[in-house]
Amino acid sequence: MNVNDAFLGLDNYFSPKIIGEVNDQYIKVVKIEGQEVPWHNHENEDELFYIIEGSLMLEIEHQEAVIMQKGDLYVVKKATNHRVTSDEECFIMLIESK
Repeated sequence: MNVNDAFLGLDNYFSPKIIGEVNDQYIKVVKIEGQEVPWHNHENEDELFYIIEGSLMLEIEHQEAVIMQKGDLYVVKKATNHRVTSDEECFIMLIESK
């Protein structure tokens, strides 16, 4: 599979698409642009962000925001409040527990 091809036909922003599974983890792709995702956390699992294309601002509560660029990877630990936004179209791969 070519990860870039997984974004073909992904017409809606903020709507993750499952492209595979590894053990008890989903591999998802999502594209975002504009509005920020509200503050949230995943009480029981970590969340991995990998930037395929574009840039993403990742905010972790009580920490300085991280600007992620193409090729960057970040793991948000479980129960950590976070939110993301991107001024321009950004393609992201996520790995999350099922």
